[in-house]
Amino acid sequence: MYYVKAPAKINLTLDVLHKRPDGYHEVEMIMTTVDLADRIGLEVREDGAIHILSVDRFVPNDHRNLAYQAAKILKEMYNVKLGVSIKIEKNIPVAAGLAGGSSDAAATLRGLNTIWNLGLTLDELAQVATKIGSDVAFCVYGGTALATGRGEKIQKLPSPANCWVILAKPTLGVSTADIYGNLKINDITHPNTEQMIQAIKKKDFELMCASVGNVLEDVTLKLYPEVAVLKEQMQKFGADAVLMSGSGPTVFGLVNQESRVQRVYNGLRGFCDEVYAVRLIGDRDTLA
Repeated sequence: MYYVKAPAKINLTLDVLHKRPDGYHEVEMIMTTVDLADRIGLEVREDGAIHILSVDRFVPNDHRNLAYQAAKILKEMYNVKLGVSIKIEKNIPVAAGLAGGSSDAAATLRGLNTIWNLGLTLDELAQVATKIGSDVAFCVYGGTALATGRGEKIQKLPSPANCWVILAKPTLGVSTADIYGNLKINDITHPNTEQMIQAIKKKDFELMCASVGNVLEDVTLKLYPEVAVLKEQMQKFGADAVLMSGSGPTVFGLVNQESRVQRVYNGLRGFCDEVYAVRLIGDRDTLA
């Protein structure tokens, strides 16, 4: 079995510019990878079938699974006769705003490119990824990037200042469609995306913390007060910057001093079962 790493992402910024004629929202967001990853195992099948194997009851084992969709689309586009068994070992929380499903799909594309001997470039795989979901193209590349359009146009950025990331996911599911549906475009306070880009390029941790912003956060916090409580607690326990990732419900804190990581982590464990202390990766080379 051939194994591929599928890291989670966080949004350092997430801005919505307007609603497009095709019904999607035009976004501008900076995403980066963190050291929390699913593990995808791939094994060639001679019968041409696509099988999903997972012990996680929240992971669908049929066409609803993005990794399944990735295999099916790649197979059809390049007329591949072989099939694949896809084993998904989940570490990233499901429906958390951390792109777990998208990262699984991206890892499947990268892995199948190898075991099916397709010889595609990352740019070609990213083109395939746009047919699966908005975050999948970013996840094909990994690292740190500015994503625009629906999220599928990717502009590489250097890795940000190194730091710890505390992730906390409350026990609730959030519908991304509902969050976008409740977003009032004219009432948005837009994050300073350009300032965040400068902070990343300068590896300026303080400026990075001052530049985080997510226009979906206010919507989710109003609909799910538990997320607001979690954010307040993370700030109280001493994280340097706190933000919701994606449409939620996961909240993350950036922490510069290792001595403070355990305090924030332990404090949050009293409010939330799913808490992780991980490093910010932010570099594409870690997918190799």
